[in-house]
Amino acid sequence: MKVRYDPKADILYILIREGPVADTDEVDEDVWFEYDEEGNVVGIEIWNAGENVIRKSLLEIERYTKALDRKMEA
Repeated sequence: MKVRYDPKADILYILIREGPVADTDEVDEDVWFEYDEEGNVVGIEIWNAGENVIRKSLLEIERYTKALDRKMEA
């Protein structure tokens, strides 16, 4: 598996396995799955990744670390 991020286009691409893409399907807003001929997912493309993935992940990490800090202070 490989992960690439294009900051100019704000697209996160997750390559599950190498091979030709036979079909693409938008499974959620700004989330596209790519399939091979057998219907297996070969890649996932996330548009507006800064907002949809990266920002949300950072906010979750911040909440988690604050909770840990409160535990350690108690």
